[in-house]
Amino acid sequence: MSAMHDYYRAPDRATATWRPDRLRAPAEPLPGAPVFDVVDTKWIDPQVAIGELVALIGKVPYSDELVKTVVLYPPPDGAPTTDVEVEALPRDSPYLVGPQIEELPVRVRDVLAGFDDARLPDVARRWLTEDPSDNPYERETRELVEGLVALARRAKESGQLLYCWSIAG
Repeated sequence: MSAMHDYYRAPDRATATWRPDRLRAPAEPLPGAPVFDVVDTKWIDPQVAIGELVALIGKVPYSDELVKTVVLYPPPDGAPTTDVEVEALPRDSPYLVGPQIEELPVRVRDVLAGFDDARLPDVARRWLTEDPSDNPYERETRELVEGLVALARRAKESGQLLYCWSIAG
């Protein structure tokens, strides 16, 4: 079982949450559907993994408060609030199985967009590993950092925000 996380940019929340049950980077785009600029990942969640990346890039200590997202889907207003309400949900409810769409803070976009590319080797070596001297996935990590930074730069240049579409798989 793995978790998919698609990071993408959109001009507004309505566009970001278009057809929430659809992948953000489908193999075959639907007619009339928005075309999202996407970096697709597995296991790179916004709060912890992106939080750690933002801490490394921003040269600040990691904390759970570093990346506070806004959940857009499923709608927080309709979320169950008691165990009884959760148990009454259909088995395929997005509140139970996803997908989920979150809006990342402007500050996260701006920290990523302002990344000094000269630091890429060091950040790639240190991110997502407990032992920075032995990261067997350094090349893949480097490509992922480059992709996320480039996405953030395009979002900032376009006056857009970053979003994360995720689902357990």
